[in-house]
Formats: sequence, C-alpha cells, structure tokens
Amino acid sequence: MKISKFLYLALGFIFLFSCRNQSSQESSIQWVASTQTEQWVKYAIPYKKDKQVDDQIKIEIDLPRIRQQIDGFGGCFNELGWEALNLLDEGERQTVLFNLFDLDKGCKFNICRMPIGANDYAVDWYSHNEMSGDYLMENFSVDRDRQRLIPYIQAAKDINPELKVWASPWCPPSWMKTNGHYACRADSNVNDLPETAQGDEMVDQFILDNQTMSAYAIYFSKFLAEYKREGIDIYAVHVQNEPNSCQNFPSCVWTPNGLSKFIGAYLGPQLETDHPEVELWLGTIERPNPERVDVILQDSLSKQFIKGVGFQWAGKGAITHVNENYPNLRLMQTETECGDGSNDWKAMEYTFDLMRHYFNNGANSYMYWNMVLDNTGRSQWGWKQNSMITITEQKEIVYNPEFYLMKHLSAFVKPDAYYIKTNSCEDCMVFLNPGNELIIVYYNRSEADFDTTFSFENKTFSVKVAPKSLNTFCMSL
Repeated sequence: MKISKFLYLALGFIFLFSCRNQSSQESSIQWVASTQTEQWVKYAIPYKKDKQVDDQIKIEIDLPRIRQQIDGFGGCFNELGWEALNLLDEGERQTVLFNLFDLDKGCKFNICRMPIGANDYAVDWYSHNEMSGDYLMENFSVDRDRQRLIPYIQAAKDINPELKVWASPWCPPSWMKTNGHYACRADSNVNDLPETAQGDEMVDQFILDNQTMSAYAIYFSKFLAEYKREGIDIYAVHVQNEPNSCQNFPSCVWTPNGLSKFIGAYLGPQLETDHPEVELWLGTIERPNPERVDVILQDSLSKQFIKGVGFQWAGKGAITHVNENYPNLRLMQTETECGDGSNDWKAMEYTFDLMRHYFNNGANSYMYWNMVLDNTGRSQWGWKQNSMITITEQKEIVYNPEFYLMKHLSAFVKPDAYYIKTNSCEDCMVFLNPGNELIIVYYNRSEADFDTTFSFENKTFSVKVAPKSLNTFCMSL
C-alpha cells in the first residue's frame, strides 16, 4: 500500500510525542569523528536533562519538524569497479566489500544502482542486443554482465542479502537511435561518431515509432527476467540516465514528450503485465527545469505508472519543485557529483553540502557514484572521477574522504528513519531512527576547534569538535 508523505508526517508526530514521557536519566552518547588525518575515532560522552547553557552557543534540534522517511544509501555497480576489485586477492577484495555492505561494521549500503548495458564506466560499449531489427528481442543476452556486473552484485548480496538494486540505461541498443551510434556527441579522442551525426538537447534521439518503442519495452522486461534468473531481483528501473545530456559516451537524448509517450504507452504497460512488482521511476533528471518534469508527471498516461523521481547533477535545482507539488512520489539522489579524481577533503565538503541540500528538499535516499576505482579513476571515455575507495597499482586499498562521509550517515541512519530539518545549524543533518534513536551528523568546517552545545527536547550535550571534522552523534531519547 502506498503511504503519502503527509501520512508519514502524522505517524512521525505520534511517534515523537509518545516518547516524551519516557524517563530521561543521564545517558551515554556514541560519538564518531573523522578529520583529514584521523578517521573513525570513537568516543562516549554524557548528556543530561535540563542542563542550562548559553543560548548563543546552542544548536537547537527541533524534533517535531520531522520530514520524509529515509529509504537508504548506496552507490553504483560499474564494470570498472569490479575490474579494480580484481586487482586484489580474494581476501582483500572481500574486506573492501565488507566495508561497503556489512550490516555490523561496514557502510551498511542497502540500495544500489546498476546500468542496463554500457555506461561511461563500462570497459567498453555494449548493449544487450545489437542485432538490428530484432524487434522481438530474440537475441537479447546478459552474457556480458556475467563477466563483471552480476558477480559484483552477487558478492555484495552475499554480505547483505536484503540489498535492493535498481537499474537504468545510459543508452538503448544503438540501432534504436536516429544516429545508429551509442554516443551523442562526436569526440575523435574516444569515439568514432561523425560530427554530422551529433544530437541536440530537446531533440529526441530515440526512434519514436511503434515498432521501436515496443521493442525497447520488451528489452527492459527481458533484462528484469534474466536478472531474476541470476537470483537478482531488480526492484525499480529509471527510464533513462540524464535524458537531456548529449555525451561522448553512451547516452540518448529524449524530449519530455518522447519520454512521456514511451512511459505511458509502452514501458509502463509492459512492466505492469510482465513485472508488476518492479517500480518505474522518472529518472535520472539532470536539469533544473521543473517544466520538463511536469510534462511527464502530469500526462494522463505516464503519471499513473511513475512511483518516484530520481535527480542528479543540476537536477538538484528541480527537486524542490517536485517535492512541493508531488507529495506522494518518492525522491532519490541518484548519482553524487563525481568531481575530477581529486579524492580530497574539499571534494568531501562539497558532497556534504549536496547531501544536506537533497535531504532538506525531500530526498528519501542518496546514491554515491563509483564505489571503487583503480588509481587512474578514469573512464574509458576520458573523464577522471572520484571514488569512495581507490585500489592503487601497488594493490594498496585507500579509503578516500567521501568513504567516511557516506559511512558517517549510512552506518547510523537506518531505513525508515525520519529526516529532521533544522535551520539553526547549516552544517547539520539530523535523523530520527526507528526505536527512538537520534542521529546528528555535524561538520565543523572552520580551521579551529569549536565548542558547541546541542539541545533537543529538554536535553543537552556539549562537545569540542576538531577543525575540519565530520562528527556523528548517536543517542537514545
């Protein structure tokens, strides 16, 4: 049964007020801190009832201001990630996977993304059916995925069997595009697309005839069926990665009307018939233009199939509009901005601010991009990007600052937690877990130690946090 955000809010108020009569004896708070030089240091500190402090140094956590529920955290399974992991021996590879997926000591990732066919972090271009004109998908195959993606996902699910996986295509089979090529933008350094065959934003590159759209809907259905045979149940599909972006790597530009037609008349009905348990999402939206999203979400056919909307990159400018105008839809940050391979503390700070923006504007889940890469960080199409974990040429495992940022949230914030919006602290993210557990994630971005006091309900605690430090506080109310 679908529960609206407003009902979640009401249930949350009941939950919060029911706990206020519980005893509030002095208790211990779990505190984990990370700096540029020392990560994941654990402390325990007390908090007390009715402690008086100077209002000027107090950060107020307004518990009744609960917002959306949290579905979880994760990253993307990419071919080059598995290639990097296979630089390690089996024991070291397992350690890395445990640090990402273990529900006791790891990041506890519970929702992850995967591509349908090649993306920019594939080893090279492929789709699941490059047989031109095969409208019945008789030559559909996931054999390529058995080399990398399927073992990658299965290894993660061996650690967390409840891991949920969703999928999106970067590009359909090349023969379904008007230029007959996987790329949209010509780049002689990385692809052989002629400049005369380039696409343009807001011009459909997918062939929008009945025969091709019907075949593409079957393509999605076959993908879901084949993965189910491999023991991997895909819980959702997002219809197209970045439908507005004309890239030199696998990509396909769609207009809002083209996407709406495909979703409403082809993909939605196909999934409803073949895979009614699989959710269909409008994603991944990478432009700040809400009017483009409205075309699809207000269409009489397509809107009945869409369960959520995914956003990434400049799509962060559209999430506020969707959150305010479509309260029954789930929202996801689908791909954290990947940087330039710096893997430094500055990149972590930028991602912290992204996370706060998305959660403040209704996101139910947050996805990192490349969980693991080799030391080059480079895609096959030339872009060097960040990753949570780097495997060096010497087979050294390096946990980058964004690994610790993700863990500072994902290791503590449980599925079905509520986000609590607070305006008194620009560098805080606050959550209420099931079981009446409060989680505060605080970043001290100053260059000096900082004394502060957190106050919530009738309780307070005071800490001195290190310069440029990430801090997670976990306590029972």
